[in-house]
Amino acid sequence: MTTDTTTQGAAEGAVAPGETVLDARGVTMRFGGLTAVRNVDLTVNSGEIVGLIGPNGAGKTTFFNCLTGLYVPTEGEVRFRGEVLPPKSFKVTAAGIARTFQNIRLFANMTVLENVLVGRHTRTKEGFWSAILRGPGFHRAEKASRERAMELLEFVGLEAKAEHLARNLPYGEQRKLEIARALASEPGLLLLDEPTAGMNPQETRATEELVFAIRDKGIAVLVIEHDMRFIFNLCDRVAVLVQGEKLIEGDSATVQGDERVVAAYLGEPFEGAPGEEAPAAAPAEGSQAEAVTTEAAEASAAAAAEAPEAEPVEPSEPEAQASDAETSQAQADEAPAEAEAPADTVTDAVPGKENDR
Repeated sequence: MTTDTTTQGAAEGAVAPGETVLDARGVTMRFGGLTAVRNVDLTVNSGEIVGLIGPNGAGKTTFFNCLTGLYVPTEGEVRFRGEVLPPKSFKVTAAGIARTFQNIRLFANMTVLENVLVGRHTRTKEGFWSAILRGPGFHRAEKASRERAMELLEFVGLEAKAEHLARNLPYGEQRKLEIARALASEPGLLLLDEPTAGMNPQETRATEELVFAIRDKGIAVLVIEHDMRFIFNLCDRVAVLVQGEKLIEGDSATVQGDERVVAAYLGEPFEGAPGEEAPAAAPAEGSQAEAVTTEAAEASAAAAAEAPEAEPVEPSEPEAQASDAETSQAQADEAPAEAEAPADTVTDAVPGKENDR
């Protein structure tokens, strides 16, 4: 692929570098009782490439649909260049946001050039009567649109196939054509939904170079992708969605080093996982009850251990042994002496009597 970045110094929709282009706050999307996206915040600055990753079913494409007006968020708002976006997809395109789709959506029976011209309709001022009368203004606008479309085809490397039917293009070139059509609306923000899905390594590398060239024109890019090598090589920042919630956002090294991200992709539970707050409370209560039970058992055991220690020294035991031993007068006379003797003498006398028996 030959990418010509000198076609235009900067895209018409581009803004000053570093300026916030997209500001999504608290975006939530519910379908009946199912919450597909929950309270997601995300910002994208001009000239920046931001990645959005997550396991299948995490809500990435639903979030894209909320940004582009295909869905109206249940809660939250989406601002583009400081203005709240209208809830209509064609108005969002006119405002300056363009997108591609996970499944290629081209006009198969139209030529490559005609597909790109379709993307120019939001930037032309000619209306119904101009198209009917075909006056000088219409012809000038048509010529300008064709020139711009050819520039974009040259930019993505498809100028030689301008008159080919879109359906006859290889898969990788169809992806490029879809990007060229999106760029035809002169966006300030380009959303790419899995642009390298189904591509071989060479096509993936060509797409990476194309996205860098788009960024160099000052256009912000937000991309969904499952190819981790592609996404981490490409993006300035990466946000991770898990079960509709944003788990973490940061540079590539930060996201790759987070154990929760690895656990989310492997399907392993982890502390603080989205959607696990309620179930986590029950085990906590159970563990507290178990701790109380354990403490009570330990207290009972301690009490039982102390009880036998008081039994060996009982004043009645020597007397009983003395009365059972012998009833002679001589031993009865010795009993007061044994009572007056120290405790250790008494304990020594008892074994002696046992030996006598």
